[in-house]
Amino acid sequence: MAVAATTKTGARPSRAGRRLAVPAWTGTVPFLAYVGVFLLWPTGIVVVDSLKNPSGAWQLSNITELANPLVRGYFIGSFKLCLLSSVAGAVLGAILAYAVASGNPDGIVRRLYLSASGVLAQFGGVTLAFAFLVLIGPVGLLFHASWYYDFPWGIGLIYTYFQIPLMVLVFLPAIDGLKIQWREASENLGASAWQYWRYVGGPLLAPAFLGATLLLFANALSAFATIAAWENQIAYVVPQQISTALSSEVGLSNVNVADLLALGMIVMVAIVMTLYVLLQRRAARWLR
Repeated sequence: MAVAATTKTGARPSRAGRRLAVPAWTGTVPFLAYVGVFLLWPTGIVVVDSLKNPSGAWQLSNITELANPLVRGYFIGSFKLCLLSSVAGAVLGAILAYAVASGNPDGIVRRLYLSASGVLAQFGGVTLAFAFLVLIGPVGLLFHASWYYDFPWGIGLIYTYFQIPLMVLVFLPAIDGLKIQWREASENLGASAWQYWRYVGGPLLAPAFLGATLLLFANALSAFATIAAWENQIAYVVPQQISTALSSEVGLSNVNVADLLALGMIVMVAIVMTLYVLLQRRAARWLR
């Protein structure tokens, strides 16, 4: 008959301290599953379908359609709109972020600005386009802007509305990372305010500023509802043409063309976000 092992005192060893060894990466499984189902899988479907013809047969020559002058015009339109709104939003948002950072870090003004920025950064779509139409459209209550329907100036102004608060959110941590000792050291060495920003503050914030601008660029590239409400007859940017290719009732519908345009946007977003990550890594080395 087997006898249970005991210690010298006659008591059995406790097993309460034993724990099941779980790999450290187990906690990332839900996130990886989410990314796989809602990002990688749809992306794979778009890539595969963009290389097929309407009958389902492989047609690698579809890629050459991206060089079509008409298709290229949609991407140029998207680039113009994204560049205009991202640069304007980045400059104005950086100024506002600096003003917020200059105040009391625990004050009500800072909390109010951050809360408002979090809401306004997501305030787009039909509601925003209609609000601008009512204010400065052809029959605007505030005034009549004759350039409201000029592309990209009219829609660029609307996009800037939600680009500025987004810039505040993503650029404020970089400004907070500037140490007060750096400013004091430059002043003790006789540097002026301009020299401090020219040789110290500016170079340190440049990677973060450029990275945030790229993030705004990607944000404008994927926006659709706002420009669809602003103009639903003429396609100026890629998302509008994708919508036309998916839902046109006048013979312009072609799912494979929509997939091809989406593939072009995926490539653009991948390039922009890769540059964003590289710039953020560079900024993180200094602003810690």
